[in-house]
Amino acid sequence: MCVTQSGLKLNVEGKLRNKGLSMGLFRSEEMCLAQLFLQSGSAYDCISELGELGLAEFRDLNPSVNAFQRKFVTEIKRCEDMERILGYLLKEIKKSDIPLPEGQVNPNAPLPKQALSVMEQLQRLELELSEVTRNKEKLQKNLLELTEYTHMLHITKNFAQRNTEYESIQTQYEEFPFLEKESIMDYSSMQRLGAKLGFISGLIQRVKIEAFERMLWRVCKGYTILSYSEIDECLQDPESAEDPRTVVFLISYWGDQIGQKVKKICDCYHCHLYPYPNSNEERADVIDGLKTRIQDLHTVLHRTEDYLRQVLNKASESVYTWVIQVKKMKAIYHILNLCSFDVTNKCLIAEVWCPLNDLPALRRALEEGSRRSGATVPSFVNRIPSNDTPPTLIRTNKFTSGFQNIVDSYGVGNYREVNPAPYTIITFPFLFAVMFGDLGHGILMACFALWMVLYENDRKLKHTRNEIWNTFFEGRYLILMMGLFSVYTGFIYNDCFSKSLNLFGSRWNVTAMFTHGNWTQETIKKPGMLSLDPSVIGVFSGPYPFGIDPIWNLASNRLTFLNSYKMKMSVILGIIHMSFGVILGVFNHLHFRKKFCVYLMFIPELLFLLCVFGYLVFMIIYKWLAFSAKDSKTAPSILIHFINMFLMQGDTIQPLYSGQAGVQAFLLVIAFLSVPVLLFGKPLYLYWLHKGRNHLHMYQGYERVRRCSEEEISLMRAHDMEEGTNHDALMSSSESQSEEIDFADEFLHQAIHTIEYCLSCISNTASYLRLWALSLAHAQLSEVLWSMVMRVGLRVDTRVGVVFLVPVFGLFAVLTVSILLVMEGLSAFLHALRLHWVEFQNKFYSGTGTKFNPFTFSVFHNSINSESLL
Repeated sequence: MCVTQSGLKLNVEGKLRNKGLSMGLFRSEEMCLAQLFLQSGSAYDCISELGELGLAEFRDLNPSVNAFQRKFVTEIKRCEDMERILGYLLKEIKKSDIPLPEGQVNPNAPLPKQALSVMEQLQRLELELSEVTRNKEKLQKNLLELTEYTHMLHITKNFAQRNTEYESIQTQYEEFPFLEKESIMDYSSMQRLGAKLGFISGLIQRVKIEAFERMLWRVCKGYTILSYSEIDECLQDPESAEDPRTVVFLISYWGDQIGQKVKKICDCYHCHLYPYPNSNEERADVIDGLKTRIQDLHTVLHRTEDYLRQVLNKASESVYTWVIQVKKMKAIYHILNLCSFDVTNKCLIAEVWCPLNDLPALRRALEEGSRRSGATVPSFVNRIPSNDTPPTLIRTNKFTSGFQNIVDSYGVGNYREVNPAPYTIITFPFLFAVMFGDLGHGILMACFALWMVLYENDRKLKHTRNEIWNTFFEGRYLILMMGLFSVYTGFIYNDCFSKSLNLFGSRWNVTAMFTHGNWTQETIKKPGMLSLDPSVIGVFSGPYPFGIDPIWNLASNRLTFLNSYKMKMSVILGIIHMSFGVILGVFNHLHFRKKFCVYLMFIPELLFLLCVFGYLVFMIIYKWLAFSAKDSKTAPSILIHFINMFLMQGDTIQPLYSGQAGVQAFLLVIAFLSVPVLLFGKPLYLYWLHKGRNHLHMYQGYERVRRCSEEEISLMRAHDMEEGTNHDALMSSSESQSEEIDFADEFLHQAIHTIEYCLSCISNTASYLRLWALSLAHAQLSEVLWSMVMRVGLRVDTRVGVVFLVPVFGLFAVLTVSILLVMEGLSAFLHALRLHWVEFQNKFYSGTGTKFNPFTFSVFHNSINSESLL
């Protein structure tokens, strides 16, 4: 429950906030709408202080103004330019493999004058980096060209000198009929024809050489000879990411026209052409010159890279600081665009939602911002009344945030509505463990979660790009609780990797069947199953101290016994869980001053649920207490009794207790009478409340109003009339509304609610049987895995069995983690989630509110990924 006295609330709030927890965990924080009056000179500093605190959610006071027509568009564009420069810096730093500094960085937002200096510094740095980078790229390109030219000269050295070794020509030339008898044609043959030979040499990508060769043949009609050879070294072009494998080619052609065609084909295939020397002496001179130039380029390139690395190293020391400063500055100007100016344009007016307990801190932040800016007129804050529904704020810490996220995934709670998260901390892991109950699996899950908890401050674990891992890490405390509860239910089920633990000794005694029963040695030698009779003295000495007796792990009717036990347990847990949800609805009715709902909704709902299904729980527990193992054969069937309860046929079978028929008839009457009360009570009461009131004056107050509805307005007015409240004083700050109740609409809504509730009591009770089904499936899968894997390895009793047991245990461990922990754990998690969302929360929780989204700088993490600005 929430503390209502303001003085006590403030004292408690300070203590709880230090622990990361507040009274708002059980119900959302009380909010207020405040109006900020910010002086133009100090508005920037005041918003900066509010961003550091993260206490206020700003409302847009200029909804009709286009984003490009607002006051601080120029400043936002300047921030975006700085973000672009910082993105370029981070890209270059990442490209150079320069490590970024580790550690927490949280600088304050720079003042507007400081922002200009930061902008100038970033622009100079960008200009210098771009110039150095361009020079580096030019040097790399020149070095690549010279290297390619060197490879071309070395490889083509022997192409033109072949007089006896020729490359085969696949097609005969129609223009030279006397060559049809020859299988090859060389350069000397073309010279004998009096041809004027020309040479074109260069490099082409390996993947293009076949198409290039075909194109030369088709266009030049055989007047060319192509020779090529692949380069062993990979020459990567810094400007392209294509296949670096290249081929050196030499084309010999006849005639100038053919030469022009060859050059055009080379241009189409993006070939790198280089001049071909006329003699070996010229070739040697060119190679010597290229070696000297390549050495000089290497020296200059190394110096350029060293200088570039120095610049980037210096920039990397401050880049995160600049990133956070620019983000904060941009966020401040976005908030200033939400404010409106007064008539004198000297003061900015803002409206914020703020927790009521944090209003003094908000005032101190405005005073600090005014002091920092040196303003002569301080900024101040005023509370204003409002009809609007306040946002929902529920304070959490690292432990409760995981459970609150489960609730918020269903829907954010309405303002001041009961929050299911505190109860989910216990009920969610417990219902999960009922379906996942295994001592061994629970220990493994708890150890994994405990490891994440112990190393929760490790940067490598906290900041990863793996979304699946981030999901597990954020829910580490939830997984820890699920593992611990699974250990508990594993002890209850006495199940550890499908094996039972005999901790206290079985309460069943086989010897008593020989001494006091009718067993003999011949009885044991007979084939078939033997049954222990608990009616024999000494066979059954009482229940097991804790959990299931380990002897049931050896019994042939083990599955029948566990099915009955877990099915009844699921029904009991389900009825208790749903009843608790209905009871929590009372706190909503009382808090929102709807006392009539307690009598016309809560009591009929609870009576219907308890008189029907609560009686089923009573019969289960009564049968457990009234009948022992000795007389269990004479115990009547609960299911038959429950069916006969509705058929009014209690006299046909043995009663469970004396006077059972009368009690059941009385409960049925109460249950049936609660339905018309639930159906007609609320609409008739509202109709009577509004009868004769054509005009209803509504007064406002954000402390009391959750949403504007005729129902709540009438209830507040009726309550105040009972207390004798003076409405004239309240009307001064309110509006008058003229609304009439629509009885048909109210009746329709209540009819839908009544039908849905009555049917859901039946369907939801059956839905809790998933606890039994999932628990049975998990136990059977664990038993199958043990019998089909581990038992095979343990049965090998030779020396080879020790070696064989190692891979068998490895397979058993892998299958246990992947199937029983991950897959079965995810299945149990989803079913527990459904039980909370559908069966529990819909009894009292609407989840149609708006989450409190304060303006805060805490979203700018200390370690920002470079991709965030690219």
